[in-house]
Amino acid sequence: MNGYERITAALRGERPDRVPVMLHNFMMAAREAGVTMKAFREDPRRMADVFIRAVETYGYDGVLVDVDTATLAGALGVPVELPEDEPALVHGGRLASLAEVDDLEPPDVARDARVAVWLEAVRRLVGHFGREVYVRGNCDQAPFSLASMMRGAADWMMDLMDEGNRERAGRLLDHCAEAGLQFVRLMARTGAHMVSSGDSPAGPDLVSPSLYRQFALPWEKRLADEAHRLGLPYALHICGRTDRILDDMLATGADALELDYKTDARLAHDRLRDRAVFIGNIDPSGILALGTPERVEARTRELLSVFADTPRFILNAGCAIPATTPPANLRAMLRAARPQA
Repeated sequence: MNGYERITAALRGERPDRVPVMLHNFMMAAREAGVTMKAFREDPRRMADVFIRAVETYGYDGVLVDVDTATLAGALGVPVELPEDEPALVHGGRLASLAEVDDLEPPDVARDARVAVWLEAVRRLVGHFGREVYVRGNCDQAPFSLASMMRGAADWMMDLMDEGNRERAGRLLDHCAEAGLQFVRLMARTGAHMVSSGDSPAGPDLVSPSLYRQFALPWEKRLADEAHRLGLPYALHICGRTDRILDDMLATGADALELDYKTDARLAHDRLRDRAVFIGNIDPSGILALGTPERVEARTRELLSVFADTPRFILNAGCAIPATTPPANLRAMLRAARPQA
């Protein structure tokens, strides 16, 4: 089986010939290719070349095309910083109050230059790999996360505590969902094999499960439903310890959940089994970036043993792999997944 076939099998609940690996490694891949984050996010050819080089170097099965967590926010008018060699990040919110949601113009993310670069890079990768390597087009942030960026994280959390804000909060989430849906549709046209988004501020580390169910889940479900309408599987990523919302995340209809290392892998195994694919969840910093190859391999084997009885598993880090990760550590993770290699 090739990489595309392995990941497709896992998503179908069929046993692949070996554990598939999909890496969230854009920062490490760019650093190893000698490409700055600025050059990476501005040039679709370079972005695609970075991922091609990484696949050729390490031989993994699935490319996760990610750029940063601020592209859609920037397309919606949120101030964004663009460091030379770090991923872009938001710099303050756009809305001084929720009342301003009534004045927002309809989103049109197709007009944004950084969105266009992201899409063109995915198109190039699909053209290069065909159905040999699986290409997952990440669609940046889900609506709750985008709303947090639009208002500013602290103000958004305070907004949700006031029942008088609920209607306007819903309208802001609708606005953000429209941007996310547009990105999913645009990504589908690139030929990507799968789409995904992240909604980390919606996790239990920051909001209660009840707030997640009220203000995140329904809008995440819209993204999953749209992906399915377009004939694509959908993956949802939330950072932190998601133990308390695993069933809720499954209620979005996501085909796969990409979960952080803080989530109990055994609990996730039991909740997701026969319902969705688990993607993850090696600690990207404490283990992959800062550990020894021996420690990486041991932790990977522990995780593999948890999911040995189900094909619905794709090995990855729990979140983005740091640029400073030693190649020997990444090879140790792959070696544990592929003893014959």
